[in-house]
Amino acid sequence: MTIPRGTAQSPKYQRLAADLRRRIAEGEFTTDAALPVEGELERQYGVARNTVRLAVDVLVNEGRLVRLQGKGTYLREHPVLDHRAYGPTLTPAPRDTLASPSAVYLGEAADAGRDLGTDFEMTIVRARVDIAERLGLRPGEAIVVRRQLRLLDREPYSIEESHYRAGLAAGTPLMEPDPVEGGDEAVLAALGRTEIGAVDHLVARMPGPEEAQWFQGGPGVPLVVQTRVTYDRRGPVRVIETRYSADRCRLVYGVGDLGARTSLPAPAAPVDPARADAP
Repeated sequence: MTIPRGTAQSPKYQRLAADLRRRIAEGEFTTDAALPVEGELERQYGVARNTVRLAVDVLVNEGRLVRLQGKGTYLREHPVLDHRAYGPTLTPAPRDTLASPSAVYLGEAADAGRDLGTDFEMTIVRARVDIAERLGLRPGEAIVVRRQLRLLDREPYSIEESHYRAGLAAGTPLMEPDPVEGGDEAVLAALGRTEIGAVDHLVARMPGPEEAQWFQGGPGVPLVVQTRVTYDRRGPVRVIETRYSADRCRLVYGVGDLGARTSLPAPAAPVDPARADAP
């Protein structure tokens, strides 16, 4: 076995890492068996032990592999859950109301046979510049943040923060440090602020120290950050910022009239970037 030829600027260990990614993507390795030891990879590829070690380090940092002391190197298993991030409600609702995020998460976890847990907290903070702009506030104005830390099978899955104008939340259950029966959407509807539309902004970035500690991902695993601004007939209602570990969630979006479908089709498996490195 030889390392695929790369550009003159591509170090040998990076080309070896790319070929190992290819083999992982093609299912050559399984989660219940250790990868070949470094000496075996050294023999397979005809390279130095340090080249193998550096290549494996790259895949460990990307969150693809994990070293278990005294046991070997294994694929890091993070089952990916498709999250239905956008589309019409799953059940009939008045007007064109948006589906309750909590209800969607519960349904998806149940369909996948996984246990969904949530830790909840409420804080009052000064609005960040971007949040203030989206809510039509001045930077630094007080806002109410309702945070949900979601876990799937006790593994960190997402951090969701809903940002409300203090004037909207004042005197309502949104100020309580507990989940609201029926979800925040029920409170908003009672206030005459039923959410009927939303705009999403998606970015990928590396986690900060606190995020990395909570998600417990590999040092090279980015976050997918979904920032949703919801609207009613009067204007923006809230900003929902949700952060996902990129190796555990795949966001699914619906476009157009989906009335003939009871659920969105599962997307095709993504193409692994390593395949592009192969000749």
